[in-house]
Amino acid sequence: MTKKSEELLLKTADVIIENKDYLTELDSAIGDGDHGINMARGFKKLKDKLKADNFSNRSELFKVVAMTLISNVGGASGPLYGTAFLNITKVIPDNELNIDQLIEIFEQAVAGIQKRGKAEAGEKTMLDTIIPALESLKKSKEQGEDLNTALNNCLNAAERGMKNTIDMQATKGRASYLGERSIGHQDPGATSSYLIIKTFIEGCLQ
Repeated sequence: MTKKSEELLLKTADVIIENKDYLTELDSAIGDGDHGINMARGFKKLKDKLKADNFSNRSELFKVVAMTLISNVGGASGPLYGTAFLNITKVIPDNELNIDQLIEIFEQAVAGIQKRGKAEAGEKTMLDTIIPALESLKKSKEQGEDLNTALNNCLNAAERGMKNTIDMQATKGRASYLGERSIGHQDPGATSSYLIIKTFIEGCLQ
């Protein structure tokens, strides 16, 4: 399982690097214009780390992800993503994941981001992708859906959450300085979160 997680993280790094210009373009509209550059730099470093080291378990693997992103992704994104991954190390098992474990992983990621960024849903941040994904998993559990259905629903919820940031006014981060002018632009952090979630879910679907 650890090897599969390494492969998914390498794929995620490739996706972030491939979307560097797109993320930068989104951030140029409402931020510093460096989100894509920062994320690509951090994930390139992560690729080097993953290829150089062997990991005995997922917790150890995700701790390296966390520390690499904190150290190498500039701006607020490094600490936010890094704290999310660091929180995940507390709960991630080495076996095949079930829906309860996925919910716990998402809850820990949200808790880490909220602790670091003091943000809530609806403030035009990465949480507007991640929280809907979490809520979708909880709903799937309540309805007794199989894992594949739950993952597909989770991915759709994450995409809707990302797109919903277009109509939001930013109240956190650099974009909040624009006030109402931040409306009409998709949030770059919500977009990079969607890309990460999408890559992992597509890699886990049977």
